[in-house]
Amino acid sequence: MNSITKGLMAITLLLSAVVSTAQIKNSKTETVKIFGNCGMCESKIEKAGNQKDIASVDWNKDSKMATLIYDSKITNKDEILKRIALVGYDSEQFHAEEAAFNKLPGCCQYDRAADVKEEKENTVHRSQAVEVQRKKK
Repeated sequence: MNSITKGLMAITLLLSAVVSTAQIKNSKTETVKIFGNCGMCESKIEKAGNQKDIASVDWNKDSKMATLIYDSKITNKDEILKRIALVGYDSEQFHAEEAAFNKLPGCCQYDRAADVKEEKENTVHRSQAVEVQRKKK
């Protein structure tokens, strides 16, 4: 029994060492508002924003706030928010294209806030998807 406990402790230590080396370098943390409704929104927002060893997004469906942690030498807050807008979710900085918003499942189609203005320069268009995907590689 004692050897099992020691073995589990050793495995835990090894796993924690692996996780700590996979952290984002040059990290910068910011909190932003991203509009959405449900757990499916959370999954899509985080999937769109996350990049292994570059960016991590943690969105809270109750507060509509996301914590962005990213490598400031590789990407920035705007690039992450553009990727999220491309899948249909508005933030205070970027407005998703109407077509992307309309593709969201019914439960994810939140009331678009009046304070998020549909301004051309802040609407993320599909043509920007190519640029964002190219930078992602």
